[in-house]
Parts: sequence; C-alpha cells; structure tokens
Amino acid sequence: MSKTNIVAFIKKEPVLSISWVLALASMAFVLPSPRYLRYIDWKVLGCLFALMLVVAGFRKMFLFTKLSTVLLQYAHTPRQVAALLVGLTFFTSMGITNDVALITFVPLTIVVFSLCNEQKPILMTVVLQTVAANVGSALTPVGNPQNLFLYSFYSLPLPAFFLTMLPFVGIGALLLWVLLFLVPSRSDDFCLQVQEVPQLDGKQLLRYLLLFLLSIGAVFNLVPWYLAVVLVILFSEKTLLRKVDYSLLLTFIGFFVFVGNLGELEQVSKALQGLLQGREFLTSLLASQFISNVPATLLLSQFTENGRQLLLGVNAGGCGTLIASMASVISFKYYAQYKPSGAGTYLFAFTWINILFVALFVGVWLVLY
Repeated sequence: MSKTNIVAFIKKEPVLSISWVLALASMAFVLPSPRYLRYIDWKVLGCLFALMLVVAGFRKMFLFTKLSTVLLQYAHTPRQVAALLVGLTFFTSMGITNDVALITFVPLTIVVFSLCNEQKPILMTVVLQTVAANVGSALTPVGNPQNLFLYSFYSLPLPAFFLTMLPFVGIGALLLWVLLFLVPSRSDDFCLQVQEVPQLDGKQLLRYLLLFLLSIGAVFNLVPWYLAVVLVILFSEKTLLRKVDYSLLLTFIGFFVFVGNLGELEQVSKALQGLLQGREFLTSLLASQFISNVPATLLLSQFTENGRQLLLGVNAGGCGTLIASMASVISFKYYAQYKPSGAGTYLFAFTWINILFVALFVGVWLVLY
C-alpha cells in the first residue's frame, strides 16, 4: 500500500486507525497470546452485526423513507417539516442506532427542503437531527454501540437502564422542542413535495421485522446471540452483507485488545481506577470530547464498577465536540457535501447548540444523581 493510500485510509477511518495503532502499541507490553480472545465481547459484536444487517434490509425497502413520506403529509410549514424530521430521527434512533438514523434522515432532510424551495431551514434541522439522534438513542440498549456494550458488560437490568437514562432523554427532548422555534414557521415560497418510493413488499417487510425482533431478543438474552447472528445471515439477502459497517466492528476489536492489555498492566490499571473513583460521570464526559464516546466507554469500563455513572457520562458526552459522537461526523459530511461553503457556519451552530445540551445534562446530573 502506497503512502498516499495509507493517508487516504487514515482520513477516511481515523477512529479505526487510532484503535489499531493503540492495540499494536500495547502488544509491546503484553505479548499476543490466546488470552486476547477473552478481551473481546463477542456478544456485543454479534448483536451489532445482526442489527446492522437487518436495518440494511429495512433501508433497501425504503421503509424509513416511506414512513417519513406518510408523516410529512401532515406538515404545512417549514417548522412542522423540521419537527417531523427531527422527531423521526429522535425516535427511530432508539431502535436502529444513532448513526443509521442520521444516514437515513439527514439526506432526506436536504432533499425534502430542496424540493420545497426552502434552503434556509436545512442547517438548523440537520444540527437538531444530529442532537436528536445522540439524545434519543441514549434511552435504549440498542440505540448506540456504547449502550449495547455497557448493557452487556455490566449486566444492567432493563428497568434500571431506562430509569437511569429517562431524565436525560426527557429533558433533552424538551430542549430540542424549544430549539425548533429557531426554524421559520412561515414562508411564502413553501410548497411541500415528497419523494416517490416503491411500494413496500409485505413478505419482505415481515421477514425483516421478525429478524429485527430476533436481534433484539439476542440483546436481551432471550435467544442465544450466536443463534440470532446465524439466522439473520441465513434469512437476509446476501447482497446486504456489503452494507454492514465492518470498520465499526474492527474498531471495537482494536479497542478491546488495547483496553485488555492495559488491564494487564498493574500500574496503569491502578492509576485509571484512581482517576475514575467518584468521578465516573465527569471523566467519561470529558474523555468523550477528545476520543469519542465509544472508545471512552471501552477504555473506562475496565476500571470502574459504577456502570450507571459511566452510562450517563458517555451519553451526555455524545454532545459537545464534533468528534464526541462519531455519528455527528456523518451529518457534517452530508451537509458539507450539500453546501461546502457553509461548513464553517454549520460547525458554529453545531457547537453552540451542543454546548447547551452538555450544560443541561451536567445540570440534571448535579440535581438528580
């Protein structure tokens, strides 16, 4: 591989690259051995793979586009369109993950407003969708990768998981609703037009709904995760295997190896445990701002037993900088492609709105937790 190709790969997959640089560096201190296999949470990887494959099936059928098309018929102003698109992102992220929700609905937002001859609301709607995906996905174990890992790693009871995250998600939803007033309520040029989508295939829809339920059952230990993965692969269209985000799975493996090796180093382990003691929320929130919340989760979880505070910290930490949640980068890329000259304006709006949410979550944490 040439130097140019290596640089291009690093730019395309920075988190994956970092995870494996760290993993390889840690191997100098803890030599590779069969125990490396014990570092990896195979259930998390399997469940993530199954969910991504099923959601790829839904997207191929244009299920989410069809849903949005139906709902948008009830919108009559730019603000109502924005509210529906942000709401769709918020609620669907709870089941299909934050990154998939943004991959699905951000391009739709750009297309819908462009068809309506309304360019102005796009920036604010995309920023709010990004926050909605990160906040909404925090409510469920399958909403984002860090939740799936923490739910499995700490064996958190489902009611406790929901009750822990509900105040954050509820107050976050309220702030999202308030910020929707930044989108214009009226426009003389507004004329809603929606995309034509193919008719849904009832048998296909039923098949993927059953596979989705099977995948969820694996997350909640209702069926063996390995059985769910095998069945999802067998009954999904094989072309969908190309749609799975393998870079995310490889990123997890890289960090599993790195974190596992750190745990073998007694001095490092004690230092991280001391850093986290009683400061799990703030440490994980701050770490997320610099290394993203998924790597922060995998790293810090090995050195604290307080899974509840870590869960709060990495989800609150999904707001903030652009890299605090890698899902946020997805929205930025889509907007920058749509309007390259507006990238700076987008980053400014994204940053101040995310600062509001981080401040809100810290305030809620101080009062309730």
